[in-house]
Amino acid sequence: MQPMRNAMTELKNLTVEQLRQAVSIKERIVSLEAELSAIMVDGTSGPVKSQVASSSTGRRMSAAGRARIAAAARARWAKVRGQKAPRQEADSTPKRRKMSRAAKAKMAAAARARWAKAKAAGRNAL
Repeated sequence: MQPMRNAMTELKNLTVEQLRQAVSIKERIVSLEAELSAIMVDGTSGPVKSQVASSSTGRRMSAAGRARIAAAARARWAKVRGQKAPRQEADSTPKRRKMSRAAKAKMAAAARARWAKAKAAGRNAL
């Protein structure tokens, strides 16, 4: 990470004219790389790609390959689901228990007491 920080510091110290010159040089490099790749065309494989361009494009997968992977995934999930017991109806699920008003009041009082103790100690968090 240190070399990148030094490069950024060096860029900050450049004048506007030096930055313009750097941009001009960079544009010439890009055009020369394009010209070089056009020259180095192989009859069967097409133009030779630069290392930067090839690493950013990544691999491509055919539609048939994606379809095979998706079909296999669907088959695996169907197998997993086939072994499980069928889901129960929504009406037969047990109801959640409700907390009584007294229990809620008791918990709120305990929380207020904890916060009062924490604030008395000068803390902003428990």
